[in-house]
Amino acid sequence: MTTEVRWLSARDIDGLGITMAEIMDGVETGFAALGRGEAEMPAKIGVHPRKDCFTHAMPCHLGGSIDRAGVKCVSAYPTNPAKGLPYISGIILVTDPDTGLPRAVMDAARVTAWRTGAASGVYARHFGNPKTRSVAVIGTGVQGRVNLLAMKAVFPELEDVRCCNPRAASAQRFAEEMQPQVPDAVFSVHTELRTAVNGVDVVVTCTPITQSPVRPLTRSMLKEDCLVIAVDYDAFVHPDVFAGAHFTCDNRAQYLWTREQGMYFQHGYPGPDDVDADMGEVCAGMTTTVREGRRGAVLMGVASHDIMTASLVYERAAKAGVGTLVEL
Repeated sequence: MTTEVRWLSARDIDGLGITMAEIMDGVETGFAALGRGEAEMPAKIGVHPRKDCFTHAMPCHLGGSIDRAGVKCVSAYPTNPAKGLPYISGIILVTDPDTGLPRAVMDAARVTAWRTGAASGVYARHFGNPKTRSVAVIGTGVQGRVNLLAMKAVFPELEDVRCCNPRAASAQRFAEEMQPQVPDAVFSVHTELRTAVNGVDVVVTCTPITQSPVRPLTRSMLKEDCLVIAVDYDAFVHPDVFAGAHFTCDNRAQYLWTREQGMYFQHGYPGPDDVDADMGEVCAGMTTTVREGRRGAVLMGVASHDIMTASLVYERAAKAGVGTLVEL
């Protein structure tokens, strides 16, 4: 008996027409399963072959009525773009929970980008002010783009988009490329952080993750009633932003385990007693949310996002006959 595996490239995934709203719904479903205790998801393990670089392994099984499983192997190398190579690369393996046999292998960069933006969107769904009109996107790469699309999906009255990058050309390119995606908003380009975040309702930081963070975004730069989403671990947001704020992480166990390892979330970042909620608890309806005051989240990205998104990709591709079948 032979087994066929569906290979899905980045181009295959892009051609499926999956929307941000669909991915957000899948990510939220995965969060809720985690909150109900219907998942097995160990903290991501990794190696660091070069400074500020990592390769992570991220397995997950979501049980109950979901019953999906798989593992992602993903690398992040901030030095790659200067070489003409992608910052994020890797593969995702979708497996059959009944047999363990592989169903699909797919490009991880696309899935990682979209599910990360979707997780920010799910957080904003629960903690953002529905009347939000302004957002500052710090870091104008792939993550900046998908996070902006997620904010657009959550905040229909968005009218002020500030694009911040110390390289003006990068911020300008971001504005030009994303303006058609958010046509009702006015885009502005910023190289200075303080002017970019002054008075905005939502700040999303999407900068490279580093082992020696500078953390230039401080509380004094922000208005008190704001939402701050750190997609870049502890690289950019100063601990005083989260001090006294309503603090959320995507997964309490993973955040605290990572903090205990001593590489990230040191020097003033929230500890065990400072985590008000994780997104599993929120999406499972186990805790209340707040939409006023200073609210902040560190969204590390967890394997449930990958498995929910990759399963959606696989099922859509199999139905449409997209991808290449490879015999094991």
